[in-house]
Amino acid sequence: MARRGFQEKLNELLQTADVKLNGSRRWDMQVHDERLYRRILAGGSLAAGEAYMDGWWDCEALDELFERLLRARLDEKIKARDWWWDALVARIFNLQKPSRAFQIGKRHYDTGNDLFRIMLDERMIYSCGYWADASSVDEAQEAKLDLVCRKLQLKPGMKVLDIGCGWGGAARFAAERYSVEVVGITVSEQQANFAREYCRGLPVDIRLQDYRDMNEKFDRIFSIGMLEHVGYKNYRTYMKKVRELLKPEGLFLLHTIGGNSSVTRNDPWIAKYIFPNSMLPSPRQITASAEDLFVMEDWHNFGVDYDKTLLAWYHNFEKGWPLLKEHYDERFYRMWRYYLLMCAGAFRARSNQLWQVVLSPEGIKGGYVAPRYRGKSEMELEQKIR
Repeated sequence: MARRGFQEKLNELLQTADVKLNGSRRWDMQVHDERLYRRILAGGSLAAGEAYMDGWWDCEALDELFERLLRARLDEKIKARDWWWDALVARIFNLQKPSRAFQIGKRHYDTGNDLFRIMLDERMIYSCGYWADASSVDEAQEAKLDLVCRKLQLKPGMKVLDIGCGWGGAARFAAERYSVEVVGITVSEQQANFAREYCRGLPVDIRLQDYRDMNEKFDRIFSIGMLEHVGYKNYRTYMKKVRELLKPEGLFLLHTIGGNSSVTRNDPWIAKYIFPNSMLPSPRQITASAEDLFVMEDWHNFGVDYDKTLLAWYHNFEKGWPLLKEHYDERFYRMWRYYLLMCAGAFRARSNQLWQVVLSPEGIKGGYVAPRYRGKSEMELEQKIR
């Protein structure tokens, strides 16, 4: 097929999503290299992302572009010629086995605390905020942490496990606001070092440890943004371990990004450049892994809030780039911009979801009433009372 034919084919596909090549709208693709058409048709989403990193094309509003592409399901219509090989590898091998557990820490979370300190909120919470009554990412993340603690019904003196504790923001919040003792585990050395300092003086124990190596009992367990790294071959192992660690009268809160269908691998560009060995669980995969181990008390979807969270991170990243570019090159800038805005578009298109699931080992006697919205004034008043 001649170059003209590749261009016409790609243009035809994009038109189903109301996207034009070299159009005048914010979400239209601006082509800088004519080789782009064949590259995308042959390589799918991985080729599109790499071509953007290489400067072969641009778009004023990547988030709006991806919202349209995903609503039109173009990710299913344009696949790399060797997509079947990646799918086969994911089915044959356990890409998240214990010996590979620390890869995500080194590849992503150890990218640099300077980057995340500039991009995230004041507590460095790297997960979806709760925007019901928030006007900033700091407020949204505080509301999310408070929501987690209220759903877990934390009481002073409880022993709590934070699986995938990040930079310690959630562990510190729980210890300070709810007077609990927290053990936080992460597979990122930079996160662990930062979190230990951040939580100094509080009853918080930060460990560089895989969840499969834990052997203690806890009153409550929460996991925020970690199941995405567990892998479908390990979902059952994960749930069994949580059940083993949780006391019979305890509660477990699972906060995770999710997908609308069951998959065995992630988007190839995200897997290669952002989150290696990651994938999004489906409702069926979560419920199957928890079957006969837990009673499901609550399932809360506020995925639309991740769109707002990602845009807040993107604006912080753009604002802080003059400082960051001393340590990161232009290709990294384009990669990170692409990542944040692509994900924002995915949540806006409702291709990705954000769930908080509350599970109990034996069911809460008399039933469980899940909290939802609470205004800032109520949070401030309760904080003063405490």
